[in-house]
Amino acid sequence: MTNARARGADVEAGARDFLLGEGLRAVAANANYRFGELDLVMLDGDTLVFVEVRYRRSAGFGGGAASVDARKRHRLVKAAQAFLLAHRRYADVPCRFDVVDASGDPAAPVFDWLRDAFRADD
Repeated sequence: MTNARARGADVEAGARDFLLGEGLRAVAANANYRFGELDLVMLDGDTLVFVEVRYRRSAGFGGGAASVDARKRHRLVKAAQAFLLAHRRYADVPCRFDVVDASGDPAAPVFDWLRDAFRADD
């Protein structure tokens, strides 16, 4: 595993732990589809949450959330649709897309949780 991949896995694990501490429940991690990958899938009450984790050492270029552009959002929506097709028990639950913007020291990042960061029809 490359250093960047290891750092990414560590940051995603930290984001997962952060969200668990906020009361969410884990459903899946690193769900891969031909359209893209869902970093985390979690439940917030009865809402299924697709979480994109973005890490930037600094916000000098807009931070991690700013890097979730229209192309990335489209890929996330397609991957979420594939997840819902594969996991029919979630077909009728409300869904949302969140972004966890991680910054600073990758060993102990600061997390900024952006709930409902974008909509499927954005």
